[in-house]
Amino acid sequence: MAYLFTSESVSEGHPDKIADQISDALIDNFLAFDADSKVACETLVTTGQVILAGEVKSNTYLDVQQIARDVIKKIGYTKSEYMFEANSCGILSAIHEQSADINQGVDRKNPEEQGAGDQGMMFGYATNETENFMPLALDLSHKLLKELAALRRENNEITYLRPDAKSQVTLEYSDDNVPVRIDAIVISTQHDDFDEEAAMLAKIKKDVIEILIPRIIAKNPEHAHLFNDKINYHINPTGKFVIGGPHGDTGLTGRKIIVDTYGGKGAHGGGAFSGKDPSKVDRSAAYATRHIAKNLVAAGVADEILVQVSYAIGVAEPMGIFIETYGTSKVNLTNGEIAKKVEAIFDMRPYFIEQRLKLRNPIYSETAAYGHMGRNPEVVTKTFSAPGGNEKTVTVELFTWEKLDYVAQIKTAFGL
Repeated sequence: MAYLFTSESVSEGHPDKIADQISDALIDNFLAFDADSKVACETLVTTGQVILAGEVKSNTYLDVQQIARDVIKKIGYTKSEYMFEANSCGILSAIHEQSADINQGVDRKNPEEQGAGDQGMMFGYATNETENFMPLALDLSHKLLKELAALRRENNEITYLRPDAKSQVTLEYSDDNVPVRIDAIVISTQHDDFDEEAAMLAKIKKDVIEILIPRIIAKNPEHAHLFNDKINYHINPTGKFVIGGPHGDTGLTGRKIIVDTYGGKGAHGGGAFSGKDPSKVDRSAAYATRHIAKNLVAAGVADEILVQVSYAIGVAEPMGIFIETYGTSKVNLTNGEIAKKVEAIFDMRPYFIEQRLKLRNPIYSETAAYGHMGRNPEVVTKTFSAPGGNEKTVTVELFTWEKLDYVAQIKTAFGL
C-alpha cells in the first residue's frame, strides 16, 4: 500500500545547530594542536549569551571565546537587532579536566586495546533510493536549507533572510517502496521585519516557490520528476518569524540527532555526535556503521541496510554486530550470516575505527550543519590559531565514512 514519509532539517542558524557548530569547532582546534585530545564539549546559546561546558584532556590551550565568536560570525549573526551577535554576546567557559575515572577505561599502553569511551549502541543506514545512499526526504530537506542559506549570503534575489530556518519534506512512496512524488514541503525562515504582515507572507511564499524551488530542481535534475503542481506548501505557517535564533529559542548541543543522521529512517542509538572526540563511540562507531552500510548497498548486497554495533565502556571489542536488510537482500544469506561476514571485513574496535576513517584529525566543523551522513568526501587545507601566535595548517580528508572504498572487497567476500 502506498504511504507517506516525512523528514526535517534545520539551518546552520538554528539555535541547536549554532551550539553544535561551536562544540565541533572546539573539537577541531583541540585536535589540530594535539591529536590525542579527549574532549566532550557542550554549548548552550540564548539571548546574547553562550555557555561552554564539558571535559577536556589536552596538551594545548585555546582561546575558546574567540573560537565561538568566529563560528557565530561565519553563520551570519552579525547584527545587533538579532539580539545575538558575534562580537557582543557574552561567553562563559566552564570547561574542566576530563575525569580520570573515564580516561582509565579508554587509554591503554597498547593503543590497539583502546577501550570504548562509553557504553551504548550505534546505527548506520543506507538505501539506494538516492545517489548518495541517503533517505530522499532528508536529503531534500537538507538541500532546501543549504540553498536558502546560499540565497541569504548572496543577498541578491532575496534580501530579507535571517539565519534561522527549518524545512520538512513529505514524500509519497509506491507499493514497492519507491518515491513517486513530493506531497508537501514546509519552510519556516526567519526574516527582516515587514511593514505589513499579509504582504510579507505573500512575498516569502512567492520567493520560495519561484526562486528557491527552481534552483533545487536545476541542481538536482534526477529528482525533478518528484516536483509537481499539487505539492502542499506551508511557508512560514505561523506567520511572522522576525524573532529567531538564540533570542527566539535556547539552543543546545546534541538536540538534532535525527537531522544529523537519517531523518527517522533506519534507527538511532540515542547518542549525539557534536562536541565529542572520536574516542567516544557515539560518534566514531556511528560513522563506521554508516561506512559499512553504504558500502554494502553500493556493492549490491541489499537495496536497504541497517547496521548496529554496541559497546561496553572501557572494552575494545564490540558486544556484537546486527544487520537488517528489510527483505531486500540480494545474497542467499541470512542477516546473521551477513553480519558474520561484515565482522570479518571491518575491525570495529575503537582504535581501528579511528585509523580506518582518519578520525583523529580536525574534520568535524563541516559535519555540524546539514547532516553528518550523505556528504561528499574531499581533501581540504585548514589553518588554526592558538594564543601566543601559534598557528597550525593541516591538510585533512573530510567525510571519510562516505567513501566507497570497500565495495570491491565486499563483492569478493559475498561472491557478487
